[in-house]
Amino acid sequence: MAMDANTRTLTRLVGVVVVMGAMAWASIPLYNWFCRVTGYGGTTGTQVAAPGEVLDQTIKIRFDASKDRDFPWEFRPLVRETELRIGETGLAFYEAYNPTDRPIAGQAAYNVTPFEAGSFFNKIECFCFTEQVLQPGERIEMPVTFYVDPEIVTDRDAKFVHTITLSYTFYEIDLPLEQAALAAGGDTGNTPN
Repeated sequence: MAMDANTRTLTRLVGVVVVMGAMAWASIPLYNWFCRVTGYGGTTGTQVAAPGEVLDQTIKIRFDASKDRDFPWEFRPLVRETELRIGETGLAFYEAYNPTDRPIAGQAAYNVTPFEAGSFFNKIECFCFTEQVLQPGERIEMPVTFYVDPEIVTDRDAKFVHTITLSYTFYEIDLPLEQAALAAGGDTGNTPN
């Protein structure tokens, strides 16, 4: 039995809505993946170690810290600028302080400027890879280990970069379940009744 025109139109419309919904759902993960792979928008790379090649040429790295408008932590880099040889492993520390009377969880978003340097700036270890939970009055130093890939000196655009700024912005996130239960004075479900 053949479908009438209304049924075909309805089927096509439902198909369009499903495809558009799937594209909207996948757009953020795909965009994040694209930025990580290409360094687009100042997104940095991640590696397990520096490549081993260290050039005589140096580059300045500046460190910037900001936070979401309503986020109550204090957050700052311990050193504002360093200079290192391209390919050399660098280490910097940021400090966070929770001045409130409650535990707060945060997650750091990051990027580098100029954007052309994003795909050449690689992090080995970073506090931004995981959520951070600070107890009331707690102050911590958080490390970031990084290097600038020597291939930056041969890139058509990035070879003119002499200073890279690494920026972090902290946002408040929900406390992990165990922390939230402790903060509320409840039990985590791990104790017998």
